[in-house]
Amino acid sequence: MMLGLRRRVRIETERMTLRLPAHADWTNWANLRRASAAFLTPWEPVWGHDHLSRKAFTNRVYWAQRAEGQGTALPLLMFRRDDGALLGAITLDNIRRGPAQAGTLGYWVGADHARRGFMREAILAVSHHAFQSLDLSRLEAACLPENAASRGVLEKCGFKYEGVAQSYLQINGRWRNHVLYANLRSDRRGRTDVGQA
Repeated sequence: MMLGLRRRVRIETERMTLRLPAHADWTNWANLRRASAAFLTPWEPVWGHDHLSRKAFTNRVYWAQRAEGQGTALPLLMFRRDDGALLGAITLDNIRRGPAQAGTLGYWVGADHARRGFMREAILAVSHHAFQSLDLSRLEAACLPENAASRGVLEKCGFKYEGVAQSYLQINGRWRNHVLYANLRSDRRGRTDVGQA
């Protein structure tokens, strides 16, 4: 390996490869987002007029490389290993060091790939990477209260409900409350022996 070059993060799961976006992914990414627009837009911020453009995706690729290199985010695309199909994306963002050692998870999956366990597999893998390789202590996630699928996958992955954030994000053009979840590396919530030797 040449001096000064870092090995980019690549996470392998049972059925998928999670990796940073590359310029060559644009067509598949844009096609999946376009085909899944009706499925995704109720849960996401309003898409800009150029959301699916090559230029916007190029900017996303450069941002992903910088963010991963600086340790502030880990934006990963999800590819099914057996056929290379792009399934969606998961991002560990807003990585905070120092006393917090925390980050925020965001994710989406294409309409045709929903409810097949891919996102659960991705969340578990990224959580493991965050706790074991990045030495984070806390992962946070937020979703709309009525997003039963997102709430369910977070709970199945060990995230616990922590409360409601008022007017947390603009989703589909409106400020919306979100339910907050967190997963802790050493989760002692609900334990009765906290503080005992």
